[in-house]
Amino acid sequence: MRGDLVRKLTVRCLSAGLAVLSFLVLALATAKLAGLALAVAGAVAVWVERRVNPRAGLVAEPVLLIGGVLVGYVHRVPEARWSWLTLAVTGAALLGLTLAEKPLRDAAELEVRAANLGVRSSPLLVADRLGPAVLALLVLLAASAALRLPAWPVLLLTLLVGAAAAAGAVGPLALRRLRPSARQSAVTQALRRHQPEFLLYFSAPPGSEYQVMMWLPYLERIGRPFVVLLREPDFLGPVSAATRAPVVVCPTPRSIDEAIVPSLRVAFYVNHGAKNSHCIRFTHLTHIQLHHGDSDKAPSANPVSAIFDRIFVAGQAAIDRYARNGVTIPAEKFTIVGRPQVEAIEVRREPIRDRADKVVLYAPTWTGHNADVDHCSLPVGETLVRRLLDRGVTVILRAHPYTSQNPASARQLARIEQLLAEDRAVSGRPHVFGAEAARKMSLVDCVNASDALVSDVSAVISDYLYSGKPYAITDRVGEGERFVEGFPLAGSGYVLTSDLSNLDDVLDRLLDTDPLAETRWRTRTRYLGDFPEQRYADGFLDQARRELDGAVGAGPTVPSPRPAPAAR
Repeated sequence: MRGDLVRKLTVRCLSAGLAVLSFLVLALATAKLAGLALAVAGAVAVWVERRVNPRAGLVAEPVLLIGGVLVGYVHRVPEARWSWLTLAVTGAALLGLTLAEKPLRDAAELEVRAANLGVRSSPLLVADRLGPAVLALLVLLAASAALRLPAWPVLLLTLLVGAAAAAGAVGPLALRRLRPSARQSAVTQALRRHQPEFLLYFSAPPGSEYQVMMWLPYLERIGRPFVVLLREPDFLGPVSAATRAPVVVCPTPRSIDEAIVPSLRVAFYVNHGAKNSHCIRFTHLTHIQLHHGDSDKAPSANPVSAIFDRIFVAGQAAIDRYARNGVTIPAEKFTIVGRPQVEAIEVRREPIRDRADKVVLYAPTWTGHNADVDHCSLPVGETLVRRLLDRGVTVILRAHPYTSQNPASARQLARIEQLLAEDRAVSGRPHVFGAEAARKMSLVDCVNASDALVSDVSAVISDYLYSGKPYAITDRVGEGERFVEGFPLAGSGYVLTSDLSNLDDVLDRLLDTDPLAETRWRTRTRYLGDFPEQRYADGFLDQARRELDGAVGAGPTVPSPRPAPAAR
């Protein structure tokens, strides 16, 4: 994060500085060739900044560069004063294209765009390329001034670029505003040909793509055509690269109408985002909440779940969790399907004391948006990891993807990573952390490579439970004996007090005696369902197919939106 900020600030200073410097040299100094060279360098710097920060609204820099090059042209080509009309029109056209870029981009970003569908948004494509085209024209004008060439070829090219922008973006956008129905758009036509039976709806803050990525392989295994509907364009690249299914971005509630084609029967959701209501308004669809993890955290018993037609849960514990938190939802809405993501986790029944070189996975959660859901153990993580190292344990450190959102957590994580790096250099133990644990290894890889887990109140505990291996859970809220009542999964694990005063005792039981081994197997069924290990994911796949088959003919063939419920 820090490196990205430094890179953006560097190119920002470079492009702005070169634009101002070139203008001053061309306007006030006699070294016009040097000024033109600076203008070309400034154009390159602006292009680089657009690549580093695509959302940077760069207007002042190109305007300064255009003004400076026009001044330099007049001084380098005195006869240009006699053809001032050509030069004036060229400058006006370049300025017009520069000023039109942002409004054009803003309008284009409200259009539906797609991947894996053979359809491209021409307005957005034009908006993406208009800025670089203006910079290229600016460089040509600067070269013409340096070589004392006439300006009319640059004018012709500028007019051609303007005409292409009008034909490829302005025209289609204007027609879209005037057309009464969006159902015959290119995206809609392509989706009608694809005939998707269900959609995966996703809206979330940046960095949340893991929530949808975990479900894509299993949605593909259902064996029916589907579409992924995103609300934020930043997710289009990573999500479309992870699936062969069509992926569409619908930035506005109205644009969702283009993606809701008559063949759709079911809509799946992976979180309780406020924008879910924009899709739930379509009454002919069966709306199913999948969640992106199963834990004893309060968000896993969100009252908003009641707005869905079905709630797929991993086991009976999830249903009980709603009741325990005072959330009343009709029993018929719940369906136990297991948690298919754990099917690749290796189940181990041998006692941990028989393992010679033990490996512990430490997976701290993040702080959450509110203090009442802050279960993050990173403030005491360094002490915990030091004690593990003292016992000769190899550590796999895998933090929550949102950890970097909290500066204090990021610093605490960095100190633990440094500690592991130093110990790895001295002891030779192959500790895993940082990018190696977060990107090169999946959570399943980390689970399979470990012998025991230390984590916080999070979905990692539920997933790890499938392996049958021992785990410890931190009581960061300091509830003591009441902790197990609020977080029942702790009943089959070893609870670390908030001050780690019982750390040595917990590590003895976690890494040696493991008295809760039998209790874990009973808890495993309650939390993850009772499905055969060889066909564990079939619990979800079979139920999803039944929902699709049961939804046939259940509603109208044309989307019939209802008023969206208030977002909570």
